[in-house]
Amino acid sequence: MRVFSGIQPSGNLHLGNYLGAIVNFVSLQNKAECIYCVVDLHSITVWQDPNKLYKNIHEITAGFIASGLDPNKNIIFNQSKVKEHSELSWILNCVARLGWLNRMTQFKEKAGKNKENMSIGLYTYPILMAADILAYKATHVPVGEDQKQHIELSRDIAQKFNIDFKDRIKSIIQKDEFFILPKPLINGPVPRVMSLRDGQKKMSSSDLSDMTRINILDDEDQIYNKIRKSKTDSDVIPSDFLGVDGRPELKNLISIYAGVSKQSPEDVIKEFGGEQFSKLKKNLTDLLISEICPIGSEMKKIISDPLYIDEVLSDGAERARTISEPILAETKKIIGLA
Repeated sequence: MRVFSGIQPSGNLHLGNYLGAIVNFVSLQNKAECIYCVVDLHSITVWQDPNKLYKNIHEITAGFIASGLDPNKNIIFNQSKVKEHSELSWILNCVARLGWLNRMTQFKEKAGKNKENMSIGLYTYPILMAADILAYKATHVPVGEDQKQHIELSRDIAQKFNIDFKDRIKSIIQKDEFFILPKPLINGPVPRVMSLRDGQKKMSSSDLSDMTRINILDDEDQIYNKIRKSKTDSDVIPSDFLGVDGRPELKNLISIYAGVSKQSPEDVIKEFGGEQFSKLKKNLTDLLISEICPIGSEMKKIISDPLYIDEVLSDGAERARTISEPILAETKKIIGLA
């Protein structure tokens, strides 16, 4: 079992990253060979402030380690340091089909009515994501629900490559298939954490309002204010989980509480059924402060040692290349480039 996943260094590592991905990353590190990437090439599909990008790469890395990822057990690196990602991406561009990309719903959601003004990178980044995964022949990819379609695309690309070059694969490596078809792992505590101000919108570091998210570096007062001011409705909390249907903000707060407390949403509903939102918010605030603030404190310590972070990333990149280099070399040989 080889696991690959990554997070973009877009700034403001937040609760959605933590519950949707990082908690799962930590749980897997003793069960599989894990490769975790700061996907900095993905981040530049939209404009990034060059003065902040390097800082953001360091922050994500520090967040990984502060949350419990051991750099000795896992390969932790930033994507741009391993050239095999970009080179394999071009090869896979020539395998993938335009119709497949046209079906990608996330591009449509991000671009909206401005798709003509979006970068080509934003449109084709699912192919780079496929290269990220296939460069290591990863068997499993922990992702949020919104990324599942991209894993399916990775499988389609891998399968088409295997079919297109079936005879070459058989003659060169004596196997029927070259690329493994990766499987998504969507089993984080909360696969999709939503905005604190709009329960139908995903929590995001790119949202202009900081009140929409809990950042891992937030202090106690900031967490208190954000939960207190989070959007709710006027009804009491139902005693049955079916009662959250049509109440997205309630569902989001219940899901966050369940994820942090390691309970089921149904158990949380039983605990707060019939209560006003104020009790749920108070208990959730206490829970978040006890869970997030120690990670934030450790993260700040790690950020203050940039040489250590650079060492982790450089070591991780070197270890990553020992896996990806021979895979790319074989890929080029199979298609006739070597």
